[in-house]
Amino acid sequence: MRRADLPAVGEVRALLREHLRRWEVPGLVDTAELLTSELVTNALVHTDQGAVFTATLTGGPEHRLRVEVRDFTAHRPVARQATDHAPSGRGLLLVKELADAWGVRVQRLGKTVWFELTAASS
Repeated sequence: MRRADLPAVGEVRALLREHLRRWEVPGLVDTAELLTSELVTNALVHTDQGAVFTATLTGGPEHRLRVEVRDFTAHRPVARQATDHAPSGRGLLLVKELADAWGVRVQRLGKTVWFELTAASS
């Protein structure tokens, strides 16, 4: 995805939704879609070189979904305090509040922002 690919955010959400249904963890869909939208949008808006999205699910007594969005700038994301009427600035706050774990891994060429969500196995 490239910066001009902001419409791709919806495509990424749909792809993730389909994977989660196929993986039989529909309870993660809403939160995973929201947080993925925030990370992908941030990567596309705040960088000029696009982003790479990956999602993996591990099994066991509980399923752990890990979503990673890699971009190619080393600038770490900064959570902002958005005003009540600001149209943006809440993405990382949502990730912090809704994810079971999240973080940033700086790499030689850019960074990866990730989050994890956990669901009990059925």
